[in-house]
Amino acid sequence: MLELSVVITVMNEEDNIHPLVEALRSALEEIDYEVIFVDDGSVDSTCLKIKEVIDDRILLVELRKNYGQSTAMTAGIDYSTGKYIALSDGDLQNDPTDIPMMLHKLKTENWDVVAGNRKNRKDGTFLRKMPSKLANAIIRSMTKVYIRDYGCTLKVFKREIAEDLGLYGELHRFIPVLAAMQGARIVQVDVQHHARLFGKSKYGLGRTFRVMSDLVTMVFFRKYSQKPMHLFGTMGFISLFLGIIINLYLLVLKIMGEDIWGKPLIILGLILLLGGIQLITIGIIAEISMRTYYEAGIRKTYQVRKVWSKEIKKEQETKSKKQVSRDKEQGIGNLELGFTD
Repeated sequence: MLELSVVITVMNEEDNIHPLVEALRSALEEIDYEVIFVDDGSVDSTCLKIKEVIDDRILLVELRKNYGQSTAMTAGIDYSTGKYIALSDGDLQNDPTDIPMMLHKLKTENWDVVAGNRKNRKDGTFLRKMPSKLANAIIRSMTKVYIRDYGCTLKVFKREIAEDLGLYGELHRFIPVLAAMQGARIVQVDVQHHARLFGKSKYGLGRTFRVMSDLVTMVFFRKYSQKPMHLFGTMGFISLFLGIIINLYLLVLKIMGEDIWGKPLIILGLILLLGGIQLITIGIIAEISMRTYYEAGIRKTYQVRKVWSKEIKKEQETKSKKQVSRDKEQGIGNLELGFTD
């Protein structure tokens, strides 16, 4: 088994591929490693650029369409073979020279996850840094997983932790939370961060609401993933109890001869009563869903168009050369027979 697999997800990063590969080869020359590039539906020449540099240590997993970074990471982890797994971006903002340091710390100090913290972040202050700091503070307070920089992709894992992350949707921002749910020991170290030289950032303010929506999901999974009835049942019984109390009070008033029709309190009592019943029902359904999730086999969330390795690249080149030779022979044969266009 290789010591390290570096999983890099890319989408429309054609100008970054060659300098990134050179940086990886230089930084990891003393490690037995492989690099898994996952192309997440690029529409430029990113795939072509990766095929140009494929060798014994580089593999390209080409997805059929754009599934999102989380799903692309899952595909890369699935196709990796290393004892340890590193995640990194393909935009050259993460520095590959930090990976050996992080791997050494993980191995010598027996951590499960070593996460990067962008110490001197080279991004815009108002559009990137300030929203990121606010989001990090909210995530820390709600999940109780105290990581300073949730947005840094650069991380190194033990393989068993990476394989069980359960990444889908856009949950890559919450990888430390997902790891913590497995009981992983996590430490954060300062890493380098560079300004983007080529290509266009995929992030913007528009992701804020998606992050907040995913945060609610993370809080639920962290606290109630194996016991959803504790959340919905508690709220349901409180609502049901209040609804019963209000309706009993109104029943007493009715028996005493008062007119209760049209009172706002009767509407509140009915809402609480029905809402309580619904919440309890949702809790039961959620419990059944969770049992199905944990007991049934989980289908993959992506489809691969093709996997490119050095051997496949050679086969493709050989087929292309044979096809060219056949075309030439066919052309010569046509000329000898007197056939022309």
